[in-house]
Amino acid sequence: MGSGERLGRDVLARSVRGQARRVALGAGFGCVHQLGEALVPVLIGMVIDQAVAGRDAGRLLLWLAVLAVMYVCLSWSFRLGARSGERAAEEAAHTLRLAVVRRVLDPRGGAEAGLLPGELANVATEDAKRVGAVNMALMSGIWAVAGIAVSAVALLVTSVPLGLIVLLGTPVLLWLGHLLSKPLERRSEAEQDRAAHASGVAADLVSGLRVLKGLGAERAAVERYRRTSRVSLAATLRAARAESWQTGLVLALTGGFIALIALVGGRLALEGSLSLGQLVSAVGLALFLLGPLETFAWVNAELAQGRASAARIAGVLSAAPSVHGGEDAVPEPVRGALSLRGVRLGGPDGVDLELPAGRLTGIAVTDPAGAEALLRCLGREADPETGSVELDGVPLTRLDPAALRASVLVAAHDAALFGGSLAANVTPGAETDGPDPLTERVLAAARVDEVARSLPHGTATEVGEGGRSLSGGQRQRVLLARALRAEAPVLVLHDPTTAVDAVTEARIAEGLREIRQGRTTVVVTNSPALLAVTDRVVLLDGGRIGAEGTHEQLVRADATYRTAVLA
Repeated sequence: MGSGERLGRDVLARSVRGQARRVALGAGFGCVHQLGEALVPVLIGMVIDQAVAGRDAGRLLLWLAVLAVMYVCLSWSFRLGARSGERAAEEAAHTLRLAVVRRVLDPRGGAEAGLLPGELANVATEDAKRVGAVNMALMSGIWAVAGIAVSAVALLVTSVPLGLIVLLGTPVLLWLGHLLSKPLERRSEAEQDRAAHASGVAADLVSGLRVLKGLGAERAAVERYRRTSRVSLAATLRAARAESWQTGLVLALTGGFIALIALVGGRLALEGSLSLGQLVSAVGLALFLLGPLETFAWVNAELAQGRASAARIAGVLSAAPSVHGGEDAVPEPVRGALSLRGVRLGGPDGVDLELPAGRLTGIAVTDPAGAEALLRCLGREADPETGSVELDGVPLTRLDPAALRASVLVAAHDAALFGGSLAANVTPGAETDGPDPLTERVLAAARVDEVARSLPHGTATEVGEGGRSLSGGQRQRVLLARALRAEAPVLVLHDPTTAVDAVTEARIAEGLREIRQGRTTVVVTNSPALLAVTDRVVLLDGGRIGAEGTHEQLVRADATYRTAVLA
């Protein structure tokens, strides 16, 4: 058994244990229901032998009343049992969804490695639902066992040969059903993998729809999704074929088993070993067995799909974190001094850099990969291969990542907006859409107030999913306002104005300098307007510090800087 399968089964076990009480309660009601179902043919046989054959109207009415009471009990026991099972399944799925989302949002990261957002969403929804359904499947399996046990006992009382056929034949059927479920489990896992990938590709294409239209690449995008969807469809059809073969073969085996019971019962009736009522009861019990045995086929299919989905969930939950260690709290108060000492990670190659507390520092780069690597280090999305990054003299590797990110906010230029109003995007979690004085200052600094005035309902205007109703420059301004509104002691901005016109960019630069006065701010950009308002600029050239000084000094004295910033 592989580690993924072991983890998958552990996830299954945990989700089931969490709902054990509800499953046990539902199983209890289900067993009562199966007992009643199995007794119905027995009662009908007794009606035939004691009332119909004897032409006793009084006994007939009595037994009919007993049957009526039995059916009332059947109705209520099934309803209560099914409700407990469904609730256990939904709550287990809910618990798993929370576990997956919690792991994805874990500040140490790692869960999203190699997966598209749509794939993660598929794991958190469809796979969680399938694993949750295992609770209902297990409960139904217990019902089926109870039904078969009661039927076997009733048949043994009626006829020992019939009872022995059930007791000896049922384990063989269950074993064959388990063997037949193996191909379904493999193909179900492949189906979910391909379906998740197709969802991820679709989400990717939708999020980049404007870019695709601007490039005229709609046809290529559609063709890409068509190919992915075809692969997903083929995997789904293979899983459906495996399920149909399994269900069909199990039904054929079950039908042969029922026919054998009916044949032996008829032979015994012809020999006089069974009365007419007993024969009716035996045939009725044999037909009743069809339900529990079909249930076992369904349970096998559900467990096969549940195991496949559990392995996928386990893959996300057990993903190695991107960064390790770090339990200390951030020193209070946070001055905001950042230091890089011999940092090597991708772009940076042995970088030594001091970012003073309370200053506005610009970092220009000749290689965008170097900027990305630097931002991952500062936000502790990855730890340096060598060297260290420090906040107020404390290595980031010693600090709790969640606490660190509350103090050091790295605002990526491609961050996402949320569905909702403009105000809700600037101040997530706010109870009202009305801006407070601080928010008004932030809106003015990022020039989002101009955006709000152009919208029909101002800051209360809905921006749509991902801010699709806004232009690229407007979205950038809203993202900048959101980063400023967080009031982090250390704010690191990455290219916050690439889609903004030159006049607005210059005004945003002045607003940024004013609103972040006295707090540590780092702007990683090659924008002359932003670099011009910084206290100091550092040029990161080829992974090393190429030059330092003010923007004006570097423009005059450094050709590499001029090429990077002014070209």
